[in-house]
Amino acid sequence: MIRRLASALYANAYLLLSLTALFWAGNFVIGRGVHEHVPPIALATARWILASLIILPFALPHLRRDWPVIRANIPILLFLGTVGVGAFNTLSYSGLNYTTALNALVLQSSGPILIVLASFAIFGDRISLRQAAGIAISLSGVLWMVARGDLAMLQGFRLNAGDALIILALALWGLYTAFLRKRPAIHWLSFCAATFLIGAGANLPFFAWEHVSGRQLSGDLQTFAAIAYVSIFPSVLAYICYNRAVELIGAARAGVCLHLVPLFGSVMAILFLGEEPRLYHLLGIALILTGVALAARKA
Repeated sequence: MIRRLASALYANAYLLLSLTALFWAGNFVIGRGVHEHVPPIALATARWILASLIILPFALPHLRRDWPVIRANIPILLFLGTVGVGAFNTLSYSGLNYTTALNALVLQSSGPILIVLASFAIFGDRISLRQAAGIAISLSGVLWMVARGDLAMLQGFRLNAGDALIILALALWGLYTAFLRKRPAIHWLSFCAATFLIGAGANLPFFAWEHVSGRQLSGDLQTFAAIAYVSIFPSVLAYICYNRAVELIGAARAGVCLHLVPLFGSVMAILFLGEEPRLYHLLGIALILTGVALAARKA
């Protein structure tokens, strides 16, 4: 019974994407909730070290079998692990030190547009007129958000550091998703284990710098709980779900799931962090989601 349910889940891209969005929404809320207590690079590094330790016992037999293919594809695995695992999460947690979870979550909904743009710029994927209109509308929503609903701010505008880091993280995620089509033909456990280890390794020099600069992990229950959550749900489970969904339906269609992240996450941020939604949040997300809906439909 459990095996049949797991098989059905593994074959249902949209259910996998819904779970991915739920887990990632919690990641933003946790990242903001502990930002004064847990250093961002330490959180990202500990997350991927623990996630690697969790998945390795299950992945080892597949890693041994897939090793010749892995060795032949080290460059693309290094790229995917560094960009989509190490850098994306470190930039996201760093951004949450300077902006609210609600802001980060609304900006997150522009992710599908960045995936479409990355796929177009790198692989020449066609963009229809409808998709181009969707991109323009969605990006106007992003501008509305970063201007905090005051278009006069765009004159001599300086982007909030936190919002800038979140947008940069999302651009890297667009690259990661676009390049997933180049992933080697290895077992999904081998792929996750390899990229998790690479992401953790890529973070280590920055973790050492953060530690030496005086921002250090504490050993209390709040820290352990935060690391446990982000290691299991947004890491192991979400990446398995997301990579499988991209395999089933492609990067552009899978990227549309990102618009569920702000919907789930906004509710969590209001309930657990006490953040207050503003009118510019609502208008910004309305524009972004309208653009995403247009861009997701093919003429």
